[in-house]
Amino acid sequence: MSHWNVGIDVGGTFTDLVAIGPNGEFRATKTPSTPDQSDGVLNGLGRLATELGRSLADFLGELPLIVHGTTVATNSLLEYNGAKVGLITTKGFRDEIEFRRSYKESVFDPRLKPPHAIVPRRSRIGVAERVDHQGNVLTPLDEAEVRAACEEFRRQGVEAVAICYLFSFVNPAHERRTAEIVREELPDAFISLSCDVLPEIREFERVSTTTVNAFVGPRVNAYLTHLEERLRSQGFKGELFIIQSNGGVLSAGEAGRYAVNTLLSGPAGGVTAGSYLGEMAGYDNLITVDMGGTSYDIALIENLQPAVTTESWIGRYRIALPMLDIHTIGAGGGSIAWVDAGGALQVGPASAGSYPGPACYSRGGTRPTVTDANVVLGLLNPDFFLGGEMVLDREKAVDAVRREVAEPLGLSVIEAASAIIELVNSNMANATRLVTTKRGRDPQQFALVAAGGAGGIHAGKQAEELGIRTVIVPGLAPVFCALGDNVADLKISESRTHIGRVDELDFEALNTMFQEMEQRARGRLAGQAVAGNFETRRSLDMHYVGEVHEVTVPIRSRTRRITKLNLDATLGDFHELHERLFAHKDPSQPVEILTLRLDLIGVRERPRMIPQEFGDEDASGALKGERQVHFDVEPTTVPVYDGGLLKAGSFIPGPAIIEQWGTTIAVYPGHECLIDAYGNVIIEIGQARTAAERAA
Repeated sequence: MSHWNVGIDVGGTFTDLVAIGPNGEFRATKTPSTPDQSDGVLNGLGRLATELGRSLADFLGELPLIVHGTTVATNSLLEYNGAKVGLITTKGFRDEIEFRRSYKESVFDPRLKPPHAIVPRRSRIGVAERVDHQGNVLTPLDEAEVRAACEEFRRQGVEAVAICYLFSFVNPAHERRTAEIVREELPDAFISLSCDVLPEIREFERVSTTTVNAFVGPRVNAYLTHLEERLRSQGFKGELFIIQSNGGVLSAGEAGRYAVNTLLSGPAGGVTAGSYLGEMAGYDNLITVDMGGTSYDIALIENLQPAVTTESWIGRYRIALPMLDIHTIGAGGGSIAWVDAGGALQVGPASAGSYPGPACYSRGGTRPTVTDANVVLGLLNPDFFLGGEMVLDREKAVDAVRREVAEPLGLSVIEAASAIIELVNSNMANATRLVTTKRGRDPQQFALVAAGGAGGIHAGKQAEELGIRTVIVPGLAPVFCALGDNVADLKISESRTHIGRVDELDFEALNTMFQEMEQRARGRLAGQAVAGNFETRRSLDMHYVGEVHEVTVPIRSRTRRITKLNLDATLGDFHELHERLFAHKDPSQPVEILTLRLDLIGVRERPRMIPQEFGDEDASGALKGERQVHFDVEPTTVPVYDGGLLKAGSFIPGPAIIEQWGTTIAVYPGHECLIDAYGNVIIEIGQARTAAERAA
């Protein structure tokens, strides 16, 4: 690399930035997130420029690329403050999005309310048209009814129109003609077509994904346009890319049109960084956990490949696009501790955010949070938060914990703070089990990557609970998602339904469809200049005839054409994957293909971290003092080390505290840590529970 690149991740509490220079030099900074996310982005870029001794205009003018992870789409859907959407669908099917395949999150709760209607029934209009499963037109599109629907939408003030007809994934002509009419009648409306967003079988999944794209699209598109205009006005001449939920990056223009692809834009960067870190440090199987101020994100990486799913639910809406399989709970440093009506302690999911923030921030927050509890217990140094850039008020933390938790429960302040930490650790360990134990993976076979500003404090205790032997706290843990933005490749995911039994497959038709998908993907990447080398990865969604769930199986082929030999190998992989996922396989059963998938990867030049030679194990040169820490109710005096002075090879036995810019790492009693060649803190867990102990 002969230039600087910047990755930017906007979280609920902080906006993180990582700049990577021409010699593998890394610079990182944090700045509080702002209601208008572009303010936080520009503030962070200004800080980076100052650190590099340049003006913002000069710094931006030399950047060929900015990659941005944003929460605009996620916030719009979770807070239900997206665009006013109108849905045009086949007459008689306007309630498909409400039927939801009869899916109910809690089947035994008669009081569970239906999800918030992002398209009210009055804004769902059916028009006369019908195409059969082979693409034959049974009923021509009634264009007059489409125009009447547009007139009703105009009266309602609709901002975005979702269009989803039956079997449009086979023949999209009616959807495309409808879009032409909508553009004539409502020229300012954002249009979302199911044949573009998700050209796959299953009506509910398709209409849900398409409607969500319409709901979040105008907000995402407006934000990206606004951000790009502000960057250009400050001197930026390069390309702005957005990280997608599938872990790849896409141009801002494409991301605006397919905004549903950015729903996991923020946490996807952390998973991508996990793969990069594993490759550098020599760990193939990882569980990445990112604990920031608002949320706790967990993902699984096997053989350096992140797990991907097409069965995500976000904001109670089904998103059937390929997304990194990330499980998120409301457990961050800003998660609020509270006592419920039954007298039980709860932590989260509500967060204090940046403003007013935890009580110790002295910004007006009065409710105790996980950060406040860590300050009370001595795990966090109030004078060294964000490397000393921010000073915390311990007395306000103590007062909040006493008033809201200790007194209602009849506990001392230390007991109450310990209970808060124990509960949030338990919540995070249980969430990690959802992506490991409950999906047939043994967490003991994985290393735990603890990222985020708060991850290093809590990871050791979670590892003990889960039976994990190794914890890795990355050198750039506080800005891990921004690092992932910087190293992510360009990626376009295309899919198309093609139903047929494997033993009756038309290879000519199969190859033709894959070629068309690749051409469409290349067209979507046209115009970018940051990747010249492209890789094509193809896979098939397969199931035994009669099943309703598919297994996505990569195709083993190095050539553009798929042959019978390739398919036989893929079929063998299907049986093995099916057994692994469902504890059953039957090679005598006929197998059916449902969907073709293609990923076009634009491979970017990845920065290489420069390894340092191992030195002496003695870490005394980094010792900055000692303090009392409550690992439990009783205090322990522990050494405190300056993480910035630790060298490759430094060895620290627990208990100890390591303070770094942006994060604090707790080395618990019985644990020990080593600094590796890349500045990562590798913690070996001496008290990890065995499977038998956990079962007991």
